Amino acid sequence: MRARTSGVVALAVTASLVTAPAAATATARCDTRPIQTALEALKGVGAPGIVVTVKSPRCGIRNGGVGLADRRTGRAVTGDEHSRIGSDTKAWTATVVLQLVGEGRISLDDTVERYLPGLVRTRRYDGREITIRQLLQHTSGLPDYLEAPFWDDEEAHRWDHIEPLRTVKQALALPPPDRTPSGFAYANTNYNLAGLIVTKVTGRGIGAEIERRIIQPLGLRETYWPGDRTTIARPDLRSYVKRSGTLVDRTEWNTSEADASGELISTGADATAFWTALMTGKLLAPAQLTEMKRTIPDDAGQGYGLGVERYQHTPGTDTWGHSGSMSSGHTFRNAVTDDGERAVTLLIDTDEFDSGKVESVIGALIRDLR
Repeated sequence: MRARTSGVVALAVTASLVTAPAAATATARCDTRPIQTALEALKGVGAPGIVVTVKSPRCGIRNGGVGLADRRTGRAVTGDEHSRIGSDTKAWTATVVLQLVGEGRISLDDTVERYLPGLVRTRRYDGREITIRQLLQHTSGLPDYLEAPFWDDEEAHRWDHIEPLRTVKQALALPPPDRTPSGFAYANTNYNLAGLIVTKVTGRGIGAEIERRIIQPLGLRETYWPGDRTTIARPDLRSYVKRSGTLVDRTEWNTSEADASGELISTGADATAFWTALMTGKLLAPAQLTEMKRTIPDDAGQGYGLGVERYQHTPGTDTWGHSGSMSSGHTFRNAVTDDGERAVTLLIDTDEFDSGKVESVIGALIRDLR
């Protein structure tokens, strides 16, 4: 859960991104040319459909997109579709953990052993030597459970309910991963463990805590924890993976195993609202937000904090976000400036697309939005 093309697909561009909505008519100085340029560019990245949400001081928040939300029916993207956001969930999980740190209920330097005694205790791995900070920053040295042979055929488990504890145990049977000089090794196992710790401390699952601490206070009416629900709330962004050279619909999927590492479903508008609130201090006290944004080099040459990725799409301008992808094909990309003033969120309905072009579009929007 971190971050496939078909034949010719009719593409539609929604008008809401480039036509000022009624609530934003006062922002007469909004220049929609960067948005129009981005929409045109996104037509050529190879994805059937992309939901696009942008935010800027002059233009406000605008939702729209390109292409089809459903290839079978020909339903065009309108901008309000629900989609799996994959590993972007990690930022939401990290926010909950850091709120508990601010409340004095958890310390980042506490060990896994303190909360889950005996769970991580093998010849290779010792929970007495792994801290919560290391889980959130992927420096624990634990492997990714998705490397277990069980997941060689992910579709074989498409309908299965799988507890996060099971994924942790799968990981503990694997050899240690390769690590960067900073100690970084991305592993979904880290976040499923963090979710188990949240449950131990609060008595509630990580999904319930995200709902109580983030979704409800921010009024995110279109974001939810699916549990064993295999469908996505309508309007949905269908998702496609390539099989034998053809894109096939794999939208329906039980993603319970993703848990704290990648289970959330949201919209572009709600995800943008979350990231704006996070960057502007509405969810974390200054001390905890500072800890979240303290980065180390990751395996992609970017900076990784506590559940957040730091990018420089535009030289000299730091942006934050967290990419995401799912076995169903759903892909998530976003970037928000350090001050929360400008943001770009993309929900993509496949993992078969030109990632370089998408990143270029995000960079141009962050640079040019006003």
